[in-house]
Amino acid sequence: MLSERRLQVLRAIVQDYVGTEEPVGSKALTERHNLGVSPATVRNDMAALEDEGYIAQPHTSAGRIPTDKGYRLFVDKLAEVKPLTAPERRAIQNFLDGAVDLDDVVARTVRLLAQLTRQVAVVQYPSLTRSTVRHVELLSMAPARVMLVLITDTGRVEQRMIDCPAPFGETSLADLRARLNSRVAGRRFTDVPQLVQDLPDGFEAEDRGTVQTVLSTLLETLVERTEERLMIGGTANLTRFGHDFPLTIRPVLEALEEQVVLLKLLGEAKDPGMTVRIGHENAHEGLNSTSVVSVGYGSGGEAVAKLGVVGPTRMDYPGTMGAVRAVARYVGQILAES
Repeated sequence: MLSERRLQVLRAIVQDYVGTEEPVGSKALTERHNLGVSPATVRNDMAALEDEGYIAQPHTSAGRIPTDKGYRLFVDKLAEVKPLTAPERRAIQNFLDGAVDLDDVVARTVRLLAQLTRQVAVVQYPSLTRSTVRHVELLSMAPARVMLVLITDTGRVEQRMIDCPAPFGETSLADLRARLNSRVAGRRFTDVPQLVQDLPDGFEAEDRGTVQTVLSTLLETLVERTEERLMIGGTANLTRFGHDFPLTIRPVLEALEEQVVLLKLLGEAKDPGMTVRIGHENAHEGLNSTSVVSVGYGSGGEAVAKLGVVGPTRMDYPGTMGAVRAVARYVGQILAES
């Protein structure tokens, strides 16, 4: 374990390097920070931090920069995440409150996160598997054609066209709609198959084929992996950090194009807590020079998806974590009220 003084020196190095983009020397540290010890002691502390792999010397200058291990310890020992100012909070609320539907909420969230953090923002759509049914609408499009509209508690809307095996009258359709909603409205998606399995038995023999077709389409919609949808924005922000990527920015951009990679980066939505993956903690080689800050969002205290940002390891971690957490909280409120 590092002593409190060496931890203080490490914090100062991280803060200065993030702020100035320049390797940090002992003289600069003692001038900028009230460390309460002599420059010689700071030099000794820096030598110890370097021996233990928390900082490194990028070239023959006197300055040091944090390593992935150093950033990891800095994040783990953060006493507090930087809170947003009142104007920033109002700006978030005003921007997100104007959203008209779920797609708009996600698009606005991506833009907002990218602007607040000046990193790449990634937002996962709410997962169907963790959603509940708000309403199922059935609309007659032709004598033997029905549109099924599934509306979730997170404001997500899924539509499917169904070709029925026989004509299905408006009265029968209204009856099916009422019986279906009485069973599934407000219930978890995972419970629906069991709740509707005997529903066709209550209809006339000539209608059972159509009822079964409608139910099959509904169940297919529930289990489709459509929850694995993402929106990404602010990729151009990476060009501001060219010198933070040792060789080229290309591997990072290529990794960001792969949806599977991004979903793995964000992590399991059922884990709602804040996750910070630094440098080589990211399994994908193309992202070894980046950090990912992500958190779950949702309504009623349960995460339905993740959102976060990707940027260089030389990141303002307290500020980024504060922004990501605040935006997630507002998105959760909007879903709860929608």
